[in-house]
Amino acid sequence: MRKILYILFFLVSTAYSQTDWQKWEAKQVSYELPTKSAAQTQKETASLSDTLLNSLKSVYSFLISDYDGDNCPFTPSCANFFVEAVEETNMLTGILMFADRFTRDMNVFKGVNHYSFHKNGKYFDPAINYTLNLQKIKFEMVNN
Repeated sequence: MRKILYILFFLVSTAYSQTDWQKWEAKQVSYELPTKSAAQTQKETASLSDTLLNSLKSVYSFLISDYDGDNCPFTPSCANFFVEAVEETNMLTGILMFADRFTRDMNVFKGVNHYSFHKNGKYFDPAINYTLNLQKIKFEMVNN
């Protein structure tokens, strides 16, 4: 009986083995890292204010945000809010808007009804709502 099982196992395993006329094809794999175009590189290093903005965001993210965790009740996060505020206005106004946002981050219960809810369950508070441009103000509401 064992011999029959061995022969049957051998026949079944050879029936589905790889044949010479049906070999696996080699896949072409590229190990090159994606490179940035000249326009992207120029945009990233275009001005001193962009460099300063990215540096301030990195310092904030490294020193405060990493240790604090995901405790911010708002979306976008404070670091992204700062970048949006500077891009929408200027450096000084963006810093003041960020300081205001940071103090609101500490006291959410004061203005709970003031903010709409984002789909991720956090309060929606983008920087463009504080630029005083009525055409750009965004308000989202999620029905629970």
